[in-house]
Amino acid sequence: MKFFVDSADIEQITALNDLGLADGVTTNPSIIAKSGRDFKQVVAEICAIVTGPVSAEVIALDADNMIAEGRELRKIADNICVKLPLTMDGLKACKVLSGMGIPTNVTLCFSANQALLAAKCGASFISPFIGRLDDINIDGLELIEDIRMIYDNYGYETEILAASIRNVNHIKDCALLGADVITSPPDVIRKMAYHPLTDAGLASFMKDWKKTGQTIL
Repeated sequence: MKFFVDSADIEQITALNDLGLADGVTTNPSIIAKSGRDFKQVVAEICAIVTGPVSAEVIALDADNMIAEGRELRKIADNICVKLPLTMDGLKACKVLSGMGIPTNVTLCFSANQALLAAKCGASFISPFIGRLDDINIDGLELIEDIRMIYDNYGYETEILAASIRNVNHIKDCALLGADVITSPPDVIRKMAYHPLTDAGLASFMKDWKKTGQTIL
């Protein structure tokens, strides 16, 4: 499974990339706005840090301007992946940009039918928002399972990029269900390393080692 970092925080992205835990990055208008910085500058810096795809989202709502914005975003770096909304205009833009060889990430997916349309239009990635479905008492993980089955049934190459990750169990369950990628806030990725028994065991080992009076260095 690939790990994408859902953030525009340069320091956090760099730290996870140094650990080999940033296979790519996803951004959106809200994330960039929180940074308080110039959109293109932030995206360019992120592209220079990671070698994998960096999703940068269009702002236009009509297909023609989405295509124009997508082509402009692609000029920032070779690893830019153009992020498009799952609307009919977004699907049209996806079809055109994908035909140009430009990677696309179709976002705000909330149904298997939407995911099927995105795959047929050549999307590189589909981003089902599992956390937002959970928020309204719909099982977001069931959506991952449905998309996986449909894509496998027909051999679609679109990668399932599980988004709106809220906790470490989301990541584990997405891995079990066969999602190709998860995109997560940095703190959730870091929490995957934590277990109380690990901490307790380490504390016990250190206590016993201290009694020996020895050092390794």
